Amino acid sequence: MTTVRLYTSPASRGEIARWMLEESGIPYDISVLPAGVSRTDAAFLKLNPMAKVPVVVHGDTVVSEAAAICLYLADAFPAAGLAPAVAERGDYYRWLTFAAGPLEAALTDHMLGFEVPDQLIKSVGYGCYADVLDTLEGVLTTREYIAADRFTAADVYLGSKIGFYMKFGVMEKRPAFIDYCQRLHQRPAYIRAQQQEAELLEQLSD
Repeated sequence: MTTVRLYTSPASRGEIARWMLEESGIPYDISVLPAGVSRTDAAFLKLNPMAKVPVVVHGDTVVSEAAAICLYLADAFPAAGLAPAVAERGDYYRWLTFAAGPLEAALTDHMLGFEVPDQLIKSVGYGCYADVLDTLEGVLTTREYIAADRFTAADVYLGSKIGFYMKFGVMEKRPAFIDYCQRLHQRPAYIRAQQQEAELLEQLSD
């Protein structure tokens, strides 16, 4: 088996990829980059011209963007069962990309203090902050996991986003969001990933 290599930085979106790798149950190596990778780092820029982590390299395949990494690993290592059968992937694709698109955009704008004017809501892909949160709350109130009636890679990505933004006070701590994250955070793979992140931060602070 070709070993997967994760390029990450402390306290970054690399935590999403690490959790996904732990859920995949495969061996992997890590290259830790300093926070704020320089755009003059030619070697890393060949992997991702955006100079952003995470990046996963698996043989000749290079994948950046945390959502894409979750989708790729679920397909590349099907034994972990992190992707539903193709016929059951409607919600799986929908909500994973909802988290990467409308949710991310709405929360980033909200964090920056920008709210979509009422007259422009129809022109903006995510509508408005309230619509995004209400939509997500509606679906999470009716199910334990976001797709296929079981845990999937979509939960890794969506759960990471909700947990991160609630932690820093950007996203409202609605009961449906809290309950969802509490379920996910009990998973052994999540706990391992968090312990490894804590150890990494401790090593870098020494």
